[in-house]
Amino acid sequence: MNYEGSCHCGQIAFNVEGDFTSAIDCNCSLCRRRGGLLAFVPRDKFSLKTPREALSTYTFNTHVIQHHFCSNCGVGPFSEGKMPDGTEMACINLRCVPAVDLATIEIQPWDGKSH
Repeated sequence: MNYEGSCHCGQIAFNVEGDFTSAIDCNCSLCRRRGGLLAFVPRDKFSLKTPREALSTYTFNTHVIQHHFCSNCGVGPFSEGKMPDGTEMACINLRCVPAVDLATIEIQPWDGKSH
């Protein structure tokens, strides 16, 4: 299915294709604070609808994932990175995709704190 997502103010908007039935609830120092529910898709299933210049980006720890957020409203709708095999991925914060019914999503804890 195709979905539209955005930050709160709409300065960052995107389209994503996927069948979202589960999400990761990570406990790393960043995710624990921002409270996202994360789903990964191949990068070619994600398209940014707004200019890349609208993104603010934060990296930490191993600097493998670029965590994008809106400098206006502060919401982090997605991240980008590479898997160990080099596959480019987008990590979608499903809380930023209004058409996804979060009550139907299976939440899978991830111990990012220990990784």
